[in-house]
Amino acid sequence: MRKPSFIIGKKQIIMSCLTLMLGVAVYINYVTAPSPLKSEKKDNTKQVTDNTSYGETKLVNGELTASDSTDYFAQARLDKMNNRDEAVQTLQSIIGGGDITEDEMVTNALAAVEVSKLIECEGNIESLIKAQGFEDCVAYLDGESAKIVVKTDGLDKAKAAAIKEVILGETEISAENIRIFEVK
Repeated sequence: MRKPSFIIGKKQIIMSCLTLMLGVAVYINYVTAPSPLKSEKKDNTKQVTDNTSYGETKLVNGELTASDSTDYFAQARLDKMNNRDEAVQTLQSIIGGGDITEDEMVTNALAAVEVSKLIECEGNIESLIKAQGFEDCVAYLDGESAKIVVKTDGLDKAKAAAIKEVILGETEISAENIRIFEVK
């Protein structure tokens, strides 16, 4: 009778590395994203203590107030995190699937690495833009284009150029594929 062999092959090493990289990317995204529960708790305590504003109305002409823009950024981060988690789960199920060839596994592994790089780049871009003095920022990257939403009272050409410079320094996206949106 033959002894079982516990030799680790290339496939097992690749799968382990990719799983580890995806786990690290999800963890970094989880750690760097603000907790929506903490912001909701702060909003609830403010509503309880501020009972004097019964008759205030909100103008609904498409402009966001300060609290609406804060809610926008919190919701955008939550939606982005949920979408990334779904993508990671899909890639993990594809990689963990049974009947795939080595070429398909390599292709799936490269896709997983690309997703983790995009997540890391988004976090870096958001941090660097906030460091330039913007109050809040959300970055969306898909490999070919970048969409940046910043909270500011006015976005002039110099600020837009500084944001584009950050994106061009962190990614390989061309300048014409960068879109910058402003939320007041």
